[in-house]
Amino acid sequence: MTDTSLWLFTGLVALVGLERLAELVVSRRNARWSLDRGGLESGQGHYLFMVVLHAGLLVGAVVEVWIRQPGFVPLLGYPALLLVIASQALRWWCIVTLGRQWNTRVIVVPGLEAVRRGPYRIVSHPNYVAVVVEGAALPLVHTAWMTAVVFTLLNAGLLTIRIRTEDAALRSLATAPTLR
Repeated sequence: MTDTSLWLFTGLVALVGLERLAELVVSRRNARWSLDRGGLESGQGHYLFMVVLHAGLLVGAVVEVWIRQPGFVPLLGYPALLLVIASQALRWWCIVTLGRQWNTRVIVVPGLEAVRRGPYRIVSHPNYVAVVVEGAALPLVHTAWMTAVVFTLLNAGLLTIRIRTEDAALRSLATAPTLR
């Protein structure tokens, strides 16, 4: 007999996966909008790794839990679940704040100013705060600590590259000619 918490955890990860698919729909629409307005894309070299890493987080967490079958630890699982929910709220706050300028790629539209409101008035890259928190917390909801550690380490390297790429792209807004 399989523990009900395994199924509940699998359902939670599936819900996060569906949320990610919704993000991709929004991202594609917004990327097209940006490109149609002369948007310039950078960082294409790391994009596939990012997609694979984020998919690997979801798959890895479920596989680890089903293979290892650790018991649900309420003192770890419930706070981790609250962090997952908080990270989703922060991610969607970022998406709503950036509006059409948000997407999963690094695309800047010359002539548009960098957004400095919402969570961006507090921290430069709030979406990555959400990614870091979710990447650690989601697997820990059901004690998938190996997935949490591996994702966190690989994501740290990726974010080093990603943030440098985004910062360079945003700096280019100040020097790019206006295309209207």
